[in-house]
Parts: sequence; structure tokens; C-alpha cells
Amino acid sequence: MLDEIVASVRSRLAPVIAAEDRHRDAAAAAPAARPFGPALAVGGLSVIAEVKRRSPSRGVIDASLDPAGLAARYEAGGAAAVSILTEPDHFSGSLGDLQLARAAIGVPVLRKDFILHPAQIWEARATGADAVLLIVALLDDDGLGLLLAAAADAGLDTLVEVHTAAEAERALASGAGIVGVNNRDLTTFEVDLATAERIRPQLGGVTAVAESGVSGPHGAARMAAAGYDAILVGEAAVRSGDPSAFVAALRGAR
Repeated sequence: MLDEIVASVRSRLAPVIAAEDRHRDAAAAAPAARPFGPALAVGGLSVIAEVKRRSPSRGVIDASLDPAGLAARYEAGGAAAVSILTEPDHFSGSLGDLQLARAAIGVPVLRKDFILHPAQIWEARATGADAVLLIVALLDDDGLGLLLAAAADAGLDTLVEVHTAAEAERALASGAGIVGVNNRDLTTFEVDLATAERIRPQLGGVTAVAESGVSGPHGAARMAAAGYDAILVGEAAVRSGDPSAFVAALRGAR
């Protein structure tokens, strides 16, 4: 599935690369990005709540969700940041969702996608993202360094995602300051919170984010106990029925 997603992303890259200079110009004229990293490191367990229409592993979650309204409800519940899935073919996302959500809230917005080229980073900055996700499993060391440098040039924070101890080592060697440990195995799509617990000691003093697998306060408390600064929650937040209360409950988990 991951190979299929990456192939889909590559098939859509040419026009993005062709528009890189235009996106750079738009980024230069845009207001400063909202600080993503500091928003996660304010004490207690921070929540990054996600706008997510569907996923390859779970199918349709909410095809008709209102990204602006959902993001506003997340913010009302105390979300430190909002993640927007922008990949269209497998997650039904779009940069339009990101723009609508960001205009409705005051907290930082993360573009969550499969970023392979610096042009995608400038595209993200030009459309209002405050941070971007970089997935170590998709990149060699040179590619990761190139994208980190592009994000720094664009004024964006980066959430560098890992799934294994070896990937965590590579992320730290790259100088990543915010590292996310995804509890979902990208080859089997199985989820295990023990993944984050096992890798956290390796991360030292970076800002650490546990991604996937938290469906309620018990899981949030478990990630807080493991030493995570933040959690990223998608499907459970969308399905919760009361996103504001759901986020507030996660933030209060002990």
C-alpha cells in the first residue's frame, strides 16, 4: 500500500515542481508561519487533532466533513495544533481543506502528506501550512536533509516521522527537533502503542510526538507516561461525535 501511495504522489509531482517558483513568490509574500514546535512544548500532553476524511486501512471515516468547522471544534477543545491530510487519492484530502481549516483557527496547521520533493514544501507554505510532515521511511539521508533544509528556508517547522529504532537514529542524525513515532506499521497497517514506548528513550530531549493508535484517555495517559510531549489523533477524533470534548479529555488524561 505504501508503494502504491508513493507512486500516486510521484504521478502528481510534475505540475507541483513546475510551479515551485510561483509558490516561492507566494510564500515570500505570506504572513509568518505560526510556531508549531513551541505549541507542542508548553507543558502537559499536547494534542494535534487531525482532519481526516478516509484512510487506506479504515476506508471512509467522514467523506462530507467540514474542515473549517471540525478544526474550530478541535481548537475549542484545546488542541495545540491541527493536522490536515492533503493526499487526494487514498485519503480524499486536499490543500483546499488546509486553507479552509487554517482560516478558521489560530493554532498552527500541519500539512500531512507524502512529501518527496522541495516543491511540495513551498506549495505547503504558499497555501498556509505552518509545518510539514516528513516520513523517514520514504527518504534516504540526502533526501531527508534536502527537505529539512527546504523547510527551514520556507520558515516551516517539520514533524519527522519514524517507525523503527533505525529510523529514529536517522532522524536524530539529521538534526530533527520534532520527532513523531508512528505506532502504525506502514507495511501491515497494524497499530501497537508499545512501538512509541520502546522508541521514546532513544529520542532524548527532542520534542516527541506519538502518532496513531490513541483512541481515548487511556491511550493518551499511556503516551504521556512514556514521556511524549504530544499525541497526534485522527480517526478517533473525527468519529468522536464531540470533537471538542474528545480533545479536552485527551489533554486531561493522567
